Amino acid sequence: MADDWGNTVSYTNEKDQSYFDEGGRSYGKGRGFIIQNNNNDDWPVGKINSNIGIINESEFNNENYWQCNDKKIDIEETGKGKGRGHGKGGSRGRGGNRGRTGFNNRNKDGDNNENNDYGNQDNRNDKRKKTFAAREDNDEEEAQKPKEQYIPPELPNDEKSLFENGVEIGINFDKYDNIQVNVSGENVPQSIESFEAAGLRNIVLDNIKKSGYKKPTPVQKHALPIIMNGRDLMACAQTGSGKTAAFAVPIINTLLERSVDLVVTSTYCEPQVVIVSPTRELTIQIWQQIVKFSLNSILKTVVAYGGTSVMHQRGKLSAGCHILVATPGRLLDFVEKGRVKFSSVQFLVLDEADRMLDMGFLPSIEKMVDHETMVPLGERQTLMFSATFPDEVQHLARRFLNNYLFLAVGIVGGACSDVEQNFYEVARNKKKDLLKEILERENDSGTLGGTLVFVEMKKKADFIAVFLSENNYPTTSIHGDRLQRQREEALADFKSGRMFILVATAVAARGLDIKNVSHVINYDLPKGIDEYVHRIGRTGRVGNRGRATSFFDPEEDAPLRGDLVRILKQANQSVPDWLMGGNANRNFMPGRGISKFGGEDVRESEIFAEEYTEEAYSVPQEPEEDW
Repeated sequence: MADDWGNTVSYTNEKDQSYFDEGGRSYGKGRGFIIQNNNNDDWPVGKINSNIGIINESEFNNENYWQCNDKKIDIEETGKGKGRGHGKGGSRGRGGNRGRTGFNNRNKDGDNNENNDYGNQDNRNDKRKKTFAAREDNDEEEAQKPKEQYIPPELPNDEKSLFENGVEIGINFDKYDNIQVNVSGENVPQSIESFEAAGLRNIVLDNIKKSGYKKPTPVQKHALPIIMNGRDLMACAQTGSGKTAAFAVPIINTLLERSVDLVVTSTYCEPQVVIVSPTRELTIQIWQQIVKFSLNSILKTVVAYGGTSVMHQRGKLSAGCHILVATPGRLLDFVEKGRVKFSSVQFLVLDEADRMLDMGFLPSIEKMVDHETMVPLGERQTLMFSATFPDEVQHLARRFLNNYLFLAVGIVGGACSDVEQNFYEVARNKKKDLLKEILERENDSGTLGGTLVFVEMKKKADFIAVFLSENNYPTTSIHGDRLQRQREEALADFKSGRMFILVATAVAARGLDIKNVSHVINYDLPKGIDEYVHRIGRTGRVGNRGRATSFFDPEEDAPLRGDLVRILKQANQSVPDWLMGGNANRNFMPGRGISKFGGEDVRESEIFAEEYTEEAYSVPQEPEEDW
């Protein structure tokens, strides 16, 4: 996970003192950050999750400082911390600070306090010898770190609370009827125009209505009959088009029709459905949707993901389940330990399949599909869903599918036309001021709503959150280095409106359905155009309007110029003259971070005849989180 770092930067005593000086500070109320003023008395009271130091103007604009300085973030946590430790904190590298760390026990005099991660710079040279000599002991401590103890909350038992955040159909929903749909493959089933026409059981129809759907979206009109007819499917549709319901509803209905029995053993879980997604947050969301659509039925659903108590999830699995929703790492861990077997799998679903089949997740998916207990191809249904399906992914996916149908809804890989896209050409060191200006303008006009700010690096997510908190904008952050409890609390605070702004890395870019997101800001543009489409798809969902604002740094983002122009033109939106830059007509070929969208079935394309290797496909933009 070294991508977050960069070249090593030497420490200076001035920065140490600037960082640790606590004079004049107070804590922001809410699940927030240290702030420098006391003007936030109207903020809702909550628990402080993170201690994040104040960064002054020169430090913030110093790329090397925020990229490499180890001392800027220290999560206050009893037991296992996520600090990047040095010296005596019982941690080394990405260590877990043993004991309680925080401002109160940081000793500036460099004494032998066992909890002091950072001693006085004058003593550092002497301490290095001791540090190197103690590495073996530290390695033993790392191996004996306490396991995750976090147990996530259960879903509410009452029906009203469970469905209170249902689908809100926007004023542009009827436009979906005019979206072009292409289905390729043999013996394509007839599409439906209503949920009733699909032949769904009454209990499923009732739950669909409670969820807020009045009629199916285009991807649902075609996916439901395909899945209910027993076909494998590769489906791609624009963000916010109801893809989760498109596979959840027919799977639940099929299990109820077959009256499948719950397989319960004393040692392992044997689910009939396995749904895998790339991020913890999306996995939780899918689990919640499955529970809603299967409410009051015999079906039992279990969720498994990293950052939470293994023992707790193992207990859930030991009681058996029909449907298992999981992240790849935690699922594979349970499989390798014999806690999950695939002998009864009827449906295997890969959500955000383009991400699941890239070179980061592919080995885990291959181990799962090739596992000795997995039901063979042709005897199970395999379903893949995503908003983008590059040709490379389609090539990789073919080995997991059997006589599949390819469903493409709308401009595959294109941005939703309900999202207004705006661009600013801005240098890196001017972005912070521009962000503040945009938020102030919206606040003054009364249009400031739920705002999702994307950055490329985990540390920067916290720094932007600090900056906005200092300027009286209730803000929290979510990224892979935060504890799972903190991630879930941050997302819950944002969904509830407790925090107006959520600063996030790519962990929040895919699949998350947060109905109060009115504005997405790309503080940093991603490396690939597919990721851009996923990011701005967090707003403008299911016929609702949304806005996306992107900061374009000519020095960093030039490779995206042509693809951004194409995205804007496809969405019938104006293209700034400066963005054209002479590259508007470039035809970008697949490569690192830039790929074809895959709007057509590669089985019908000439590109299928070309030589292809897995190595040609792009690697993940950001190392995956620890599972």
